[in-house]
Amino acid sequence: MIDPTIEQALNEQIEMEALSSHFYLAMASWAENQGLNGTAEFLYRHSDEERLHMLKLMRFVNERGGKSIIPALDAPQSEFSDLPAIFSTLLEHETKVTASINGVVDLCLQRKDYTTHNFMQWYVAEQIEEEALARNILDKLALIGQDKGGLYLFDRDLEQLQPEA
Repeated sequence: MIDPTIEQALNEQIEMEALSSHFYLAMASWAENQGLNGTAEFLYRHSDEERLHMLKLMRFVNERGGKSIIPALDAPQSEFSDLPAIFSTLLEHETKVTASINGVVDLCLQRKDYTTHNFMQWYVAEQIEEEALARNILDKLALIGQDKGGLYLFDRDLEQLQPEA
């Protein structure tokens, strides 16, 4: 059986992953409405990836004898000023996700739940990639500045960038 404190922490992480999926979905919709179809496609795929992260956690909780809880979610922010604002907000969100995952890992060590600790290492590694990707995208946007041709190429290239699930 899973420790009830760990179960609660994992259910909170399930909610965090569900929020992430909705968050990316809202950004994708905004980008699509701005004619940034490559960016939209990238964000739609990322939304799907976050949902898979949530499902992975849910199944783990259930397999360990706990009960995963499907969270109710508030609507995420849906208006953004521009692409740098989207990816700055995205990076800020991903750092919160990282902090949340680190909190679960720390709790696992405190409660001596090494099985869950081992399981959570995948999420620790994933967050390193998520934050690095957001920073890389922000760096590219800073290089582009207001250049419309650069933005066109960025949007086209982003469509080809596949998230690592």
